[in-house]
Amino acid sequence: MKKSSRLVSPAYIVPFVLVTSLFFIWGFARAVLDVLNKHFQDALSITISRSALIQATTYLGYFLMAIPAGLFITRFGYRRGVVAGLLLFAAGSLLFIPGERLLSFNYFLVALFIIGCGLVILETAANPYVTELGDRSTAASRLNLAQSFNGLGCILAPVIMGSFLFSADSSVGVALPYSIMAAVVLVVAVIFCKVRLPEVTDAVPVEASAETAPSSRTVLVRLFTSRRFMMGVAALFFYEIAEISINSYFINYVTSDGWMSPVTASWVLSFGGLGLFMVARMVGSWIMSRVAAEKVLTVCACFTVFGSLIVTLGLGAFSRSGIFICYAFEAIMFPTIFALSLRGLSGSYTKLASSIMMMSPLGGAVGTLLMGAAADAWSMSAAFIVPCLAYLFVLIFSLLTISRRI
Repeated sequence: MKKSSRLVSPAYIVPFVLVTSLFFIWGFARAVLDVLNKHFQDALSITISRSALIQATTYLGYFLMAIPAGLFITRFGYRRGVVAGLLLFAAGSLLFIPGERLLSFNYFLVALFIIGCGLVILETAANPYVTELGDRSTAASRLNLAQSFNGLGCILAPVIMGSFLFSADSSVGVALPYSIMAAVVLVVAVIFCKVRLPEVTDAVPVEASAETAPSSRTVLVRLFTSRRFMMGVAALFFYEIAEISINSYFINYVTSDGWMSPVTASWVLSFGGLGLFMVARMVGSWIMSRVAAEKVLTVCACFTVFGSLIVTLGLGAFSRSGIFICYAFEAIMFPTIFALSLRGLSGSYTKLASSIMMMSPLGGAVGTLLMGAAADAWSMSAAFIVPCLAYLFVLIFSLLTISRRI
């Protein structure tokens, strides 16, 4: 096999392994939030809508830190960006130790906000960095391989965290698992500081030199006047509303009528919901190599609207299948919407557009607040009207894309 055809060239094996560990870390950290919701409702006697602040605060960190993260990485490089993100993650995790003594929900929210700021720096740095660790012809495959470990983190987090928080030993709280996470993250940060990593710089073509490159103002004007891009940003925002709110209240939903215990629910969330999501993303990627992405997105959007609607209607055992329909057919949505939104853009436009789209997880904050309020006012099943309407917007985006109206 020729060297250029290798997925990761031998010189970059260690850097690739290290960077791939970051995908697992932030996948694990985000999925842990879905278990914290139910735990804090019980441990701190708070309402479902108030526990929604867990996701809201974390993803507010994403929204506020996304652009500063991009500026920091542009100035100081990917490696320092990774270390900064890991240190913020560790600092927020360690705050859970005094938080458990104080038993203050607001204090925990501050810690989660700091963690969110650290995670967005990691995501902003790791995605482009991993594409550079080998031949450009294998960049997409390399990134897909790294992202699969993100899914692995999402699968394992509810099971591991659930075994801590829903165990028979009530003395075990959130401080222990978050302390372990902080220790692991600090070890990874030290490794990134000590191990020699290749310097990665953006390739700048001749035509994009300082004399000819568009100004930031010109780029922003074009982006904000592009119907396709703005609709894509909105579609990503609504997708995050649906995906994150369903993950957040999965345990609440399946335990609300005695269908499952919290421990069983955490296992089903991991291997039933998120495991199905991971497999469906792989299958969807294979299908999209043969079928137009916008057509696949339209079919998937139809099924997610249907799945969330039958959950909303509260039709007993039949409705329960709806939540798994959502997991199966939402899997390809984020990367597909992302790619469709960037069509026709290149160079400086792509970089700034990507940075703007990194702010879309704020939709998760909005979704959990709305769904929590709806659950308190009506029922857990009825609250699924929130993701149903969000999926409907994704369907509208896909139909407009197919009809070339955007």
